[in-house]
Amino acid sequence: MNQEFIYKEEGYKLIGCFYAVYNNLGPGFLESVYQEALSKELDKNNIPYKREQKLEIFYEEEKMKKFFKADFICFEKIILEVKAQKFVTKSDLDQVVNYLTATKMKVGYLVNFGAPKIYFKRVMFTYNHTDSIKAVASGLADGASIDSIVYSYTYD
Repeated sequence: MNQEFIYKEEGYKLIGCFYAVYNNLGPGFLESVYQEALSKELDKNNIPYKREQKLEIFYEEEKMKKFFKADFICFEKIILEVKAQKFVTKSDLDQVVNYLTATKMKVGYLVNFGAPKIYFKRVMFTYNHTDSIKAVASGLADGASIDSIVYSYTYD
């Protein structure tokens, strides 16, 4: 695995948008308020995105009736999940991992605007165990999944 920060420039742009929204609104609003504000910030920064994107799930090559809806797909390759909670749970991070596993996209962000301090985590999808270990150990990701097996998480 190339030990580089995948989608580095795109990630920096997104993180800048997270801070702009948080610095403007602070904590305490509903998730839908932060989603709308983030849409405005993404537009302002000319970041391409889709909202409430339907993510299909397959079982043994057959498309299932159930599906996920990601809050945002940015740059057609990064999943962004927005929360507005006092704290983030493992289930919240698992949600991003599931989205990455379903789509085989390589990078996702979980951002929480509801806490006294902005919180975001970067999660990666890889195709092998060694790459996932390297990504987390080197700080390239806060968590990684290997074809639906979650390797590790770090929490603040």
